[in-house]
Amino acid sequence: MRGINNVGSKRVTMAALKKAFESMGFRNVRTVLASGNVVFETSGGDPHLDLTISRGLEKAIGFPVRVVLRTVRGLRAMIDADPFKGVPSGPDVKLYVTFLAGKSKPASRLELPRPPKGVQIVRVGPGEIFSAVGASPGAGTPELMAFLEKAVGREITTRNWRTVIKLTG
Repeated sequence: MRGINNVGSKRVTMAALKKAFESMGFRNVRTVLASGNVVFETSGGDPHLDLTISRGLEKAIGFPVRVVLRTVRGLRAMIDADPFKGVPSGPDVKLYVTFLAGKSKPASRLELPRPPKGVQIVRVGPGEIFSAVGASPGAGTPELMAFLEKAVGREITTRNWRTVIKLTG
């Protein structure tokens, strides 16, 4: 979910978030970290599941939330594809995946402008943008987020690569 418990955003406990998902009928609900990551099981069949969840959450927690869904199977396939292969790693390099919402133009068709100094767009997939942020002065996560929102709009949510890996465990 976009904007849960970020600096300056509305707060919701993970217990309340889990309870909201359970009350909507989802099974084996678990939250990962405190930034709106929820893993759950559903019988499927709802072609507008993101909207259903968004409406249910607004009712349960009192404010609208943009929901971006991915399957665990899809996340595992993404991890197995090793999108950051060849990217120098180290304590000063942060790897991110930006997930585009279902209504967004496919990322692979986007023409992204030149990123700010210290931000590298590593790969663009059909629904994701993979990026790395180095330790260059003036480059960091806020610059990446501002760049991506300007380039593709606000119908996105970004996660650290380590978080994506945790979601599949």
